[in-house]
Amino acid sequence: MSKVVTENRLSTAEFQAAVRAVSPKVAVFDCDGTLWSGDAGSGFMNWTIETGLVSREMIDWIDARYRGYLKGTVSEVAICGEMVQMYQRLREDEMRRSAAAFFAKRIERNIFPEMRALVEELRGNGVDIWAVSSTNNWVIEEGVRRFGIPANRVLAARVAVKDGVVTDALIDVPTDEGKVAALARVGVTRPDAVFGNSVHDAAMLAVAGRAFPVNPTAALVERSAAEGWPVYYPASVRPA
Repeated sequence: MSKVVTENRLSTAEFQAAVRAVSPKVAVFDCDGTLWSGDAGSGFMNWTIETGLVSREMIDWIDARYRGYLKGTVSEVAICGEMVQMYQRLREDEMRRSAAAFFAKRIERNIFPEMRALVEELRGNGVDIWAVSSTNNWVIEEGVRRFGIPANRVLAARVAVKDGVVTDALIDVPTDEGKVAALARVGVTRPDAVFGNSVHDAAMLAVAGRAFPVNPTAALVERSAAEGWPVYYPASVRPA
């Protein structure tokens, strides 16, 4: 028998009022599924395959690894790292051009207007805003520019770049508890407000002064019910 989970769902007005009531000084946002719909990480992987940016050898390797991830034999943290390592030996300027084209053509239209308006309001109030994502930093830095979030406030999956060339040396893969660790390394241990959409954001939602699950996955809906976190759906993804 399936488990029935009852949501405590906020309207847009209630969501905005709840954020304002916190009067945050530091706010943290996940990106894919939270600031925009869809998974820009896998989307960018497919885009770079379709556009011929990566070699046949690398395509075969990442395809096998991603299939393993979907079957549950490759972990979340492993695949998120490998989806950045797959670009080793390419030039970083190529990656940034590809990320810009991808975001403009595939993701920009999926930005949640309510979330863009919220970030703009918070920025106007002088809130220190961080974007945390397990998607590669090239895509995330490109995406959050639309929200006025600078690259030095992005904590994303990334590898070292040497002499302008991408390497396979992982610097960080912020997912699950890794998101909390990434924030701690920049001195953010108790953010006033955290916004996330998946169970991989649950750890950083749990350390927030106030947790805001946005467009939550089924697993996060269940966790939110257990924790007493009200959830919010932007209009374009609001269930009937």
